[in-house]
Amino acid sequence: MGDNSPRDPVVDLLEQAMAQMGDIIAVITPDQAAWPTPCENWPVRRLIDHVIGQILRDFTVSARGEMPAWGAPADAVGDDWAAEFATRAQPLLDQWRTADLDRLVPGMGGEAPLRGRADQQIAEFAMHAWDLTRATGQGRALEPDLAEHALAWSRQVLKPEYRGQGRAFGPEWPIPADAPAYDRLAAWFGRDPGWTPGPDQN
Repeated sequence: MGDNSPRDPVVDLLEQAMAQMGDIIAVITPDQAAWPTPCENWPVRRLIDHVIGQILRDFTVSARGEMPAWGAPADAVGDDWAAEFATRAQPLLDQWRTADLDRLVPGMGGEAPLRGRADQQIAEFAMHAWDLTRATGQGRALEPDLAEHALAWSRQVLKPEYRGQGRAFGPEWPIPADAPAYDRLAAWFGRDPGWTPGPDQN
């Protein structure tokens, strides 16, 4: 996609997802670092390190059509989380703004258009946005279009064999079909949509 080509809607959604994440991280304070999140054994600081020091790095590699070392440890992240996120997000944004989303790249089921990797990234940013806002009690309204897009994509790729003890995702939580978009997204990814921090937090 060159500079004069029309923008692809999936790139707009990804930029929106990243902007939302940046806004959320910007208001998290150091005293909240050890607070629990809906991700079991992932306190706030560990999840922020994952987003900034691992996801942004690996997603930039993925956006180039290459295969990241997904299991590599997160890069070190300083204490100014908002600045760190903004700086490390820029290469990812730049890459997607010039990418050919229809280019075929390797995938788990064979070659597939690069845009599928953008869908994955939208889902990851949307899910962790819910995790961090719920953990830190921000009470902000999250963008429902991102959750709906993430759900539509992930329902096609998150197979039953990826769920269960010792796997990346827990069982889907039962939830009404008309529940808010982010509650449905959380339930689909194995989170308890009713999760709240313990009495010692916020």
